[in-house]
Amino acid sequence: MAYFSVFHEYIKQKKKAIGLPFLALCWISFFWGTTWIASKEGVKHMPAMQLVVLRQFFGGIIYLTYFLIKKAPWPTQRQWRNILVLSILNFMLSNGLSTWGVKYISSGLGAIIGSIFPLWIVIISFFRGEKVSWRAVLGLIICFFGICVIFYDYLHDFLNPEFRFGIILSVIATFTWALSSIYIRENRTNFNPYFSLGLQMLISCVAIFGVIQSTGETVPLSEIPAVSWWSIAYLVVFGSVLTFIAFIYALEHLPKEVSSLYAYINPMVALFFGYILFHEPLTVSIAIGGLVTLTGLFLVNKAIKKS
Repeated sequence: MAYFSVFHEYIKQKKKAIGLPFLALCWISFFWGTTWIASKEGVKHMPAMQLVVLRQFFGGIIYLTYFLIKKAPWPTQRQWRNILVLSILNFMLSNGLSTWGVKYISSGLGAIIGSIFPLWIVIISFFRGEKVSWRAVLGLIICFFGICVIFYDYLHDFLNPEFRFGIILSVIATFTWALSSIYIRENRTNFNPYFSLGLQMLISCVAIFGVIQSTGETVPLSEIPAVSWWSIAYLVVFGSVLTFIAFIYALEHLPKEVSSLYAYINPMVALFFGYILFHEPLTVSIAIGGLVTLTGLFLVNKAIKKS
């Protein structure tokens, strides 16, 4: 009887331990899906890169203020190098270009393209001479077929230069996100990941602000409508702060196979709300193509984690 009592207590503790990380995963799956909607709404009324600057500035300030109050240690020279590289790959290029891209394509399509970054990891690994498993190759083929099905409904849109430009920006954004994933894997440091995120946001927003100021791609803050400010606030609170906290927490407390499930749910959330709020296309071919693509991504992710 004592054995069963101990076993029952162990099960209760495991349920309690898994409960909060699982809620964090649900939070990530929903809110990162909706950030595509907020970005789409925000860029309707202001330059996309200005929205990126404002989002990253306020998000970075929140992180930095917290760690300054806590008197947290600052990065070492090697940690600063990682932070600088990741600020370029993650926030200047990946986040910046994906936000810019969604100005010209639907939020749902942007989310689907954003989810395929693991394909780049496999391709990059192949050209670096690393062994690629049959599961990864099969996943690549399935994803390619799924993407072809999705774009069947968008064939006429390719006649529009802005649509093509949005696709190119979105694809480059996924490539730089894959590069950052590989870089993190090969250059790990023990620096606080939340403090690192805040510094990455601030560095990137300063750099992007310098570029858009020199090119004149800004509008006066007084001319930005309230709906865009609400979009920025949503992106800061839910996209840059709370959901990143939940993301890192889920990574630390859930198995990798479980913590990566958000990547398959985010596009579905974006497609659904894009259809409801913006009347974006949600046809049978897009739905089927999306499911096929996510199936291929599942195989690719499984192969990456196994290797």
